[in-house]
Amino acid sequence: MKQPHNNIRPLFISLSVLLFLSLTGCWSSHEIEEQSLGIGLAFDKAKPSSIEKKLNEQGGGYSKKDRITATYQFITPQVASSTTKQAGPEQKSYLNVSETGDSFHQMVRELSLRSEQPVTAHHLKVVVIGEDLAKSYKLEQLLNQNFRESEVRPSCLVLISKGRASNTLETKKDGEIPAFRLAGIVENAYRTTRILPPMSHIKVESKIKSGSSFLIQKVLSVDGQVKFAGAAVIDGKTHKMTGFLNEEELEGVTWITGKGKGGVVKSFDKETGQLIVYEIESMKSSIVPRVKGDNISFDVKIESVGRLSENWVVSGDTFKNEFLKKAEKSSEKEVKRLVRNVVEKMQKEYQVDVAGFGNRLRIEHPKVWKKVKKDWDQTFSETPINYDVKLTINDYGASDGSKK
Repeated sequence: MKQPHNNIRPLFISLSVLLFLSLTGCWSSHEIEEQSLGIGLAFDKAKPSSIEKKLNEQGGGYSKKDRITATYQFITPQVASSTTKQAGPEQKSYLNVSETGDSFHQMVRELSLRSEQPVTAHHLKVVVIGEDLAKSYKLEQLLNQNFRESEVRPSCLVLISKGRASNTLETKKDGEIPAFRLAGIVENAYRTTRILPPMSHIKVESKIKSGSSFLIQKVLSVDGQVKFAGAAVIDGKTHKMTGFLNEEELEGVTWITGKGKGGVVKSFDKETGQLIVYEIESMKSSIVPRVKGDNISFDVKIESVGRLSENWVVSGDTFKNEFLKKAEKSSEKEVKRLVRNVVEKMQKEYQVDVAGFGNRLRIEHPKVWKKVKKDWDQTFSETPINYDVKLTINDYGASDGSKK
């Protein structure tokens, strides 16, 4: 009767040992408080920092060509814990470190010679590329190491800066973290038609592989402050930046694509010259390709529902259908102007399609697309485009705007 009990005991001991070993953790793990979390990255044309120059003067250099300066923004647990209401006016919530060279991977590994804390990119929020660099190098060259790095999330945002990208990773506001600020501005797309849908690493890589031209949000930086202001035009053949669209031109693209989540249209009453503001509640757009023989054209139908949010026409009774129709027509005219201007910029100045016309042709007429896709941007620049814009005001606020 005791034999079964004796057989079970060695098995129990073995299981206990295995369980104990499983609780010892990973031998190669790094504690979170021992790491530097990379949250932002800026690429610029080479301009070694004063620290780099002094280190090199003391023999800290290595074999390289100074082509690119990468600025890494870190947030360490020590820095994060010190960011409190009691922190002094010069206390920063982040740390920026620059490294200049010709290999992105080598540059980030050089940081391991300057800090005891390993660098991780799991939390990287944004990569900003300076305009000079974006004009000189292909995007896949600048982002190749990021594409290959498993630590960098595919959702990481990509921006193009006017001026040096490193300036966008600076702020003078206490407690503010520049990389988080840039990523957060994207969330305001429901309030304006001047913010593009986020262009992430995975989307940029997809666009590059497709060979199509596209847009990346442009960001300005002045004295520690930033602003999203238009978009950079990326040529589908060269994969380099070929120019910029301004804020109004980006609005025009948003209306063509119908991807806007909110915003306003400012126009002026034809008779009085007074201001009328239409607030977007919803928008949709359809791009319809027309093919007749070798001739291609497009019909763009834009529809939106919104409200009269501001009205300076004091003689206008907003409860009357007649005035509402005038306000709708005035706003429609402005949308047509925005669309017409950006199409002219795309077709005549840059000769690129960054609004998705070619994609609609590919979907609806795949055989035609195969014939023209190789030189589509050139074909697009000579393609007629017709517009139909219909805005409907279904709300005019709490005031009727009429005199009593």
